[in-house]
Amino acid sequence: MASSDDLPDDVDALKAALLAANDGAAQVEAALAVAKAKASDDQALIAHQQLQIAKLTRELYGQHSERSVRLLDQMELAFEELESSATEDELAAERAAAKTTNVVAFIRKRPARQPFPEHLPRERIVEPSPSTCQCCGSARLRKLGEDITETLEVIPRQWKVLQHVREKFTCRDCEKISQAPAPFHVIARGWAGPSLLAMILFEKYGQHQPLNRQAERYVREGVPLALSTLADQVGACCAVLSPLIARIEAHVFAAERLHGDDTTVPVLARGKTDLGRCWVYVRDDRPFGGRAPPAAMFYYSRDRSGEHPARHLAGYAGILQADAYSGYTRLYEAGRQPGPIIEAGCWVHARRPFFVLADIAANARRKAEGKAAGVISPLALEAVRRIDALFAIERSINGDSAERRRAVRQELSAPLIADLKAWLHEHRPKLSRGNDLAKAMDYILKRWAAFTLFLEDGRVCLTNNAAERALRGIALGRKSWLFAGSDRGGQRAAATYSLIVTAKMNDIDPQAWLADVLARIAEHPARDIDELLPWNWRPRSAPKSRAA
Repeated sequence: MASSDDLPDDVDALKAALLAANDGAAQVEAALAVAKAKASDDQALIAHQQLQIAKLTRELYGQHSERSVRLLDQMELAFEELESSATEDELAAERAAAKTTNVVAFIRKRPARQPFPEHLPRERIVEPSPSTCQCCGSARLRKLGEDITETLEVIPRQWKVLQHVREKFTCRDCEKISQAPAPFHVIARGWAGPSLLAMILFEKYGQHQPLNRQAERYVREGVPLALSTLADQVGACCAVLSPLIARIEAHVFAAERLHGDDTTVPVLARGKTDLGRCWVYVRDDRPFGGRAPPAAMFYYSRDRSGEHPARHLAGYAGILQADAYSGYTRLYEAGRQPGPIIEAGCWVHARRPFFVLADIAANARRKAEGKAAGVISPLALEAVRRIDALFAIERSINGDSAERRRAVRQELSAPLIADLKAWLHEHRPKLSRGNDLAKAMDYILKRWAAFTLFLEDGRVCLTNNAAERALRGIALGRKSWLFAGSDRGGQRAAATYSLIVTAKMNDIDPQAWLADVLARIAEHPARDIDELLPWNWRPRSAPKSRAA
C-alpha cells in the first residue's frame, strides 16, 4: 500500500491516482470473470461432445450396457447443468468487463439455432418508427425495408365455455317450430369438450398425472373440477373408445409374430398394496420389412398366474417372442388348439446375467465407494463378446425382408452360434450347479431351440425389446401414481395404454388423435370405425364458429 508521502498534493492528481487503482482492481476482477467463463464454456463443450459421442455410439453399435439409457439421461442432466453455468458465467464476465476499459468481454460460440417451425403462427409487433432523421433531424423519411427478429413465446392454457346455439324458427303458415338438431356429445349429457377429455386422459395415462393432481392444477387456473367429476369422465371415455380398443386387439393378434412381456403394477387393497400385473403383446413387423402398422395390446391381472396369458392368447397361433416365464409353457404344446405357439428366445435376457458377472464399470464404482468389489469372470466376458457379435450382424439387416435376414444369418450368424454352443458345452461341466455362471449357461442350453429359431425364420428378432419399450411408460408412471386404485382401474389403464402406445408407435400425437376421435366417434358410422385407428387417421379441420 502506498504511504502518505507517495500521494500527490494536487486534488485532481489524487483523484486520477484513485481511479487508476480502482480500475486496476476492476481489471483483475474482470479478467478472473472472463477466465471463469472460458473454463465453464470448455466444460460445457466437453460434456456436449461426450453426450453426442455416446448417442452416436449407441445408435451405430447398439446397446453396449444394460444401463446405457440411464447413463445417457445422467449425461444429459450433467450437460444441462454445465450449459446453464457457462451462460451464467458469461453474463457475469460481460458485466465485469463493462466496468473496465482494457478487458474484452468473453462471448461464447454457440451452434446455429434451428429456425422456428413454419406451422407456428406469426404475430407482427411493429416497433414505433422514427419521425425524424437521427442524423440531420429532417422529417422527410421514406421506408427502405425492415429487419425482423423472431422470439418464441407461449400463451398459457386458456379455458373457455363453448355455447352451442340452436336458433328456433316458427312457420308463419303452420306455426310449427323448426330447430337444428342438438350436436352430438362425446358422453350423453356431457359437459366436457373432446379436447378437454383428451387432455384428462393423456395427462393421466400418458404423462402419469393422477386425477387428484390434475384437479389441484385446474383449481389454481380458476376452474374448480371435482375429483369425482373427472373420474366419471375417464370411465365414460373408456366406454366410448371400446370399439377402437377391440379393433386394435384384433389387429395385434392377427400377426404372424408377437412380442410379449409383463411388469408389476401396485394395486390398492384393503389396508395394503398388492402387486398386480400389466401384460403387453406387441405387433411390430417393421424389423423384417412388414407393412402392417405396429400396435400394442395391454391387459391387467391381479396376479401372474399362467391362466392369464393362456386367456389372452386363446385364439392365437404363431411365434411368441418372450422371456422364459413358466406360465407360457403350456402355450408351446404341440396339440394346442387352434394351433401351437412357437417359442422365440430373447438374447438380451440371455446376455444379462453374463453382463452382470462381467461389469467392470460397476466393480470400479464399488471400489470408489469403498465397497468390496466382485470378481470379474473371464468366461462371462467371453460370453458377452460372443453374443455382442450376433447383435452386430443384426444391426446390419434390421428392416430388410425376412428372406434376406435368413440368408445373412445362415451365412454369418450360424457359424457363431455353432461356436457358442461348443464353447458352452466345453465350459459348463467345469462349473458347479449353483454357480451363477452355470445358471446363465443353462438358461441358454435348456432353450436352445427357442434361441436359435431366428436362424431359420427371418421374421424372428434377436430380442424382445419391442415389448420392453411398450412397458417403459408404466415403469416411469409407477413413481408418479404409486398404485392403481382398484382392479377396474387397472383394466381401464390397460385399455387406455393400448390406445396411447399404439398412437405413439405410429408417430401420431396421442392427445391430438384422442381429441379428434372423441369429437367424431359419436356420429361416426360403426362400419367405418377402422378409419379412426391411428394408422388410418386423418385429422379433420375444426368447424368455424359463428358469432351470435
